[in-house]
Amino acid sequence: MWRVLILALMTGVAACGITDSTRAQTAQPAPKTAPKSAAPVANTTGKTAAKPESKPATPHAAVAGGAEPTLIGQFGTWGAYSAAPNGKKVCFALAKPSSSKTNPPNRPRDPAYAFVSTRPAEKVNNEVSVMIGYALKPGSESSVEVGGAAFAMYSQGDGLWIKNAAEEERMVEAMRKSADLVVKGVSSKGTETTDTFSLKGLAQALDKIAQDCRR
Repeated sequence: MWRVLILALMTGVAACGITDSTRAQTAQPAPKTAPKSAAPVANTTGKTAAKPESKPATPHAAVAGGAEPTLIGQFGTWGAYSAAPNGKKVCFALAKPSSSKTNPPNRPRDPAYAFVSTRPAEKVNNEVSVMIGYALKPGSESSVEVGGAAFAMYSQGDGLWIKNAAEEERMVEAMRKSADLVVKGVSSKGTETTDTFSLKGLAQALDKIAQDCRR
């Protein structure tokens, strides 16, 4: 369900105008103001199942269920948000890449985002995911590099999640202490991408959402 919900939350971020604050403080384009198509429905996260959901629900239904997020703090390039879709509180930190490259160069794509999500009702804490902004090549290997370590990722649509959930805690600790997160992938058309996310402010954003989601 969370794969569907994260897109709904992003839609809510844009609809509520919260992204204006994020843009002003990060000097980057605001998070996605409106999905370009229905295709990104698959870019929400789910940690408990390795297999993607076959038929995601309509994300707008989740927004209608009270999923509109509230900005609870801005820390460097990371915004901390909370929402209560269907009465169940969720919190997440979100950032856009500080730099993006494609090979061949200048290939069009949707904006990319990195998320770290906490969902107390599901006993999920600090789940990492990336919306990479294009449909990934089926069967291709994607990876995240942080703090000198590489973590293999599995994909669904334009979303990435860590393959080995047992490594996620180590990954988050590395993200707290490191300067950058580098995400590499290959699109369905063979375009290679490298996105670099600044991790400045992430530790504070994670502390904020941990505090807020305990309430």
